Amino acid sequence: MSEAADGRDLAALVDEWLDWSEVAERLGVSVNKVRTMIREHHLAAAVPAGRRGQQVPAAMIQDGQVVKGLPGLLTIFHDAGWDDREAIEWIFTDADLPGRPIDALRENRGSEVKRRAQALAF
Repeated sequence: MSEAADGRDLAALVDEWLDWSEVAERLGVSVNKVRTMIREHHLAAAVPAGRRGQQVPAAMIQDGQVVKGLPGLLTIFHDAGWDDREAIEWIFTDADLPGRPIDALRENRGSEVKRRAQALAF
């Protein structure tokens, strides 16, 4: 991946980050459940440049739930050997869908995102 994958520019791609306690509050679950969700690839977390600790992009949560299609997309990437940083970079980079994959997921246009991810990952 590009230099964003090492964290120097990842913060520039994602405008709002949440710590695990904020994620737990928005989802109505415990912090331990957030940890499990990250481990099981329902959410992705990374340490943005200049910040302490892993955080989750706020756009991955919509209306008190994980954005539809995100867990499946993250599983595709992890099965292909990608880490969370690489997945976040791709999800938040404009991919001519039109727009970023995260925006397409949030607008319930996930089919094309998944097709592109499958082609890219394998």
